[in-house]
Amino acid sequence: MTTLNPALVEEAYPLQAHLGFEMTGWSEGYCQFELPLAPFLMNRFGIPHGGVHAMMLDTVMGFCGCYTGDPDNRQMAMTLSMTVNFLAQAKGGMMIGEGRVTGGGRKTFFAEGKVHDDTGILMATGTGVFRYRTR
Repeated sequence: MTTLNPALVEEAYPLQAHLGFEMTGWSEGYCQFELPLAPFLMNRFGIPHGGVHAMMLDTVMGFCGCYTGDPDNRQMAMTLSMTVNFLAQAKGGMMIGEGRVTGGGRKTFFAEGKVHDDTGILMATGTGVFRYRTR
């Protein structure tokens, strides 16, 4: 894990602000977000809804390929394809998502992600293909 430079953190986008997840790590090829598990995130079984896992994976994998080190030079990407593997139920109170770039080129990049809780339980993994967006 890397330390987060507060000067590089972007303002929360509307979904992020609504759900309450925060960036806690961002560097070249890597990103981490954390989300406190709240009752409104749970499904009918009382565990985090699968869509929350997918949202965390999509976010960390997308951000991991967009680091520039310059807050005035924002890089954006959109998801072309994503897979999610659900592995276990959360036991802790915090969802932690991490994404890493695994390859790519000038227009697209590939990433892998994982979501675990604060007790270390690996809850989900994913892979994705992302396209850099031009302004």
